[in-house]
Amino acid sequence: MNVNQIVNMILRVVMRKLVTKGVNAGIDRMSSGGKSGGDMTQAERREARKNKKAVRQARQAARMTRRIGKL
Repeated sequence: MNVNQIVNMILRVVMRKLVTKGVNAGIDRMSSGGKSGGDMTQAERREARKNKKAVRQARQAARMTRRIGKL
């Protein structure tokens, strides 16, 4: 392995983590209707929590599907 390959490998890992964090932040922001916690009513907060829970369950289901697909 030369230096260029090692640098590319490290950059890929870092970029993947950054993109994942950005996507997750965007999904969290959209699940709350694009508002911050202080700007929401109680009903909107409940809805945002429900949406975040649904997103978490969808991510978990996707992970399980990937694991099952490896078998």
